[in-house]
Amino acid sequence: MKTLHFDNKINAPTSKVYETMLGEDTFKKWTSEFSPTSRYKGNWNKGSKILFLSDDADGKVCGMVSRINENKPNKFVSIEHIGILEDGQEITEGEKVDAFAGALEEYTFTSKNGASTILKIRMDSVPEWEDYFMESWPRALKKLKNICER
Repeated sequence: MKTLHFDNKINAPTSKVYETMLGEDTFKKWTSEFSPTSRYKGNWNKGSKILFLSDDADGKVCGMVSRINENKPNKFVSIEHIGILEDGQEITEGEKVDAFAGALEEYTFTSKNGASTILKIRMDSVPEWEDYFMESWPRALKKLKNICER
């Protein structure tokens, strides 16, 4: 896996960026840059399982099975991707997940004078998804910025 890095300055306090990024309704808005039907099921509490979901071209629910490794509100979130959801089944072992099992996706929120936030994303990616993330993360961060700065 390769580690990818993204960052964005958002003219909003860290609490607003954190809440907007993780809030159920606002999460759907900014992550629509990855998939128009993007959403999650679960919660952001440390140790919790969370499903990152979308609908495929046939309208079937698919996505990632993940665990929240750490959540320090307004400071840091660490997500470990442990499997996939396919045909209603959670798959957490075998060749479909071996390449990325244990991949981390981490968000760091740094306050600048209480008025703005530097948001840093660090994520592990398998080579076949790298171009997709290099294209979609900047769009998603721009959308998140726009939502936060309203």
